[in-house]
Amino acid sequence: MSQPRKIELLAPARNVETAIAAIDSGADAVYIGAQQFGARQAAGNSVEDIARLVDYAHIFGVKVYVTLNTILTDEEIAPAEKLITELYNAGVDALIVQDFAITKMNIPPIQLHCSTQMDNCTVEKARFLAQTGFPRVVLARELSLQQIKDIHTAVPDTELEVFVHGALCVSYSGRCYASQHCFGRSANRGACAQFCRLPFTLVDSDGNIIKKEKHLLSLKDMNRSAMLEDMLDAGVTSLKIEGRLKDSSYVKNITAYYRRCLDDIFARRTCYERASYGMVAPHFEPSPAKSFNRGFTNYFLDGKRGDITSFDTPKSIGEYVGRVKFVSRGYFTVVGGTFNNGDGACFIAPDGKLQGFHINKVEGNRVFPQNMPQMQPGMALYRNYDCEFERILSRPLAPRRLSITLAFAATPAGFSLTATTENGITCMVDAAIKKEEARTPQEGNIHAQLKKWGNTPFEVESIAIGYGENWFVPSSLLSDMRRRLCDNLITTLRSTHRRETMQPITKVPLISKSVEYIANVSNSLAREFYYERGASSVAPAYELQPSEGSPIMYCKHCLKYSMGWCTKTGEKSPFKEPYYLVSADGRRFRLHFNCKECLMTVTADK
Repeated sequence: MSQPRKIELLAPARNVETAIAAIDSGADAVYIGAQQFGARQAAGNSVEDIARLVDYAHIFGVKVYVTLNTILTDEEIAPAEKLITELYNAGVDALIVQDFAITKMNIPPIQLHCSTQMDNCTVEKARFLAQTGFPRVVLARELSLQQIKDIHTAVPDTELEVFVHGALCVSYSGRCYASQHCFGRSANRGACAQFCRLPFTLVDSDGNIIKKEKHLLSLKDMNRSAMLEDMLDAGVTSLKIEGRLKDSSYVKNITAYYRRCLDDIFARRTCYERASYGMVAPHFEPSPAKSFNRGFTNYFLDGKRGDITSFDTPKSIGEYVGRVKFVSRGYFTVVGGTFNNGDGACFIAPDGKLQGFHINKVEGNRVFPQNMPQMQPGMALYRNYDCEFERILSRPLAPRRLSITLAFAATPAGFSLTATTENGITCMVDAAIKKEEARTPQEGNIHAQLKKWGNTPFEVESIAIGYGENWFVPSSLLSDMRRRLCDNLITTLRSTHRRETMQPITKVPLISKSVEYIANVSNSLAREFYYERGASSVAPAYELQPSEGSPIMYCKHCLKYSMGWCTKTGEKSPFKEPYYLVSADGRRFRLHFNCKECLMTVTADK
């Protein structure tokens, strides 16, 4: 019988405190940014803080990945080398990278995972990366289950990491240059200005307005919790939650929710098991709808397009509660659900824009806002801030606990205390003491003292006491042995944590000899990487030399489809192509539609 396949729940962390919250909520691994070179400039952490996180995580077999997934300049090569060495020495399990330059640096054998910023969309790309020596590939969010399955079949020994929850970029990752073009802020260097969340007016070639001032590139948030089992069966190893800029409340809630979903699957499907150890006990009922969201989509996972857009607002709408029944002066009534004092609520106004308000007081179905909004009976109401839920989430989580069994025994020189963890690690301490027969039974006190593990990572499952005589055992001796055993367990768990090393990088021939600007080559080492593998030409990254007339966004989201004019399934458009997006400052962006590939690209209009 084959061993169960270990499945990893991978959670985001803005800082060490959030990372520990993710671990205590059930994450099997966390990913976090260092002080440089991460794709979220606002989420940097010192090596010292990351080392502190590693010390905590490795007790439970939880892995720590650091994001170094920006493209680098030549001047940054040496600092990146230094940082990678420091992270390796701090115990980091792997780096999530975008720039092939890292494969040519003088660095320790730390594992390198291929970021989704590498544009990992095809079997051919996954095979190239696997044969080059990368142990894990983070797949593009746009892939269907069948595409994931095809990649797994092609590279069965390569770990596949796939996003399951969180905000969605409208462009394929690594192929978005809109922020760089418009604001001089590169998404490939961690400085995205979120061009896709801006309002636009859609016009045709004659200037007719199709849609006015809508967030036409803004997508709903991903939620694939209903398809987790399908993803595992397709070959996914790591299930990734997006959100390195999110707060601890978000990370706690979403991580705990997916932990519960996965554990329910593992209880039924013994071919899968969790990738780390330790018990978690969240003090709340997790609910994704109660955390920041723009509405949910599984985003092409089932092979269908469906409604993936959030045209009315890029802000959180939260959870649907009910509808306005009656509007009076200073209050309104709700049918279908209830609000609570202090909640934040919102609705889509007749002009199509999101209107939010704060609730001061609730009496039955009567709601008294802080400032009475302009609303009408029948409007759908949403709660985008659940005051009571956030209050509960703000409480400290119960620390993660590793289950242990204890055995207390007499030895020729005194006594011994042995602990065995749920993952099979055994430690023993002994104490030399002259034995004296006790006047009263000792077993009860031994149990009581050895149960006191307090604020430690351990929880005692059982205690076995094995010695023939009723020897007197001082409580102080038991306390000392327990403390020493705890220290030994922590040291042993950290030292025995398995950290895989990177295999040698090989020179696999390129899929295409002409390396375009979308490869994001911004330094000499990356160019060398491609030339060594047969490149005939290597274009510079857009950040170094803007590619005039080339797309600044590549999207599976299609505005023709959203308008009902898909050439495969929809009606014929009454408007004349080409179509343009016009931003609030008057800039125009032309839309191109490759219907064969189901691809929409955006170019800056001259």
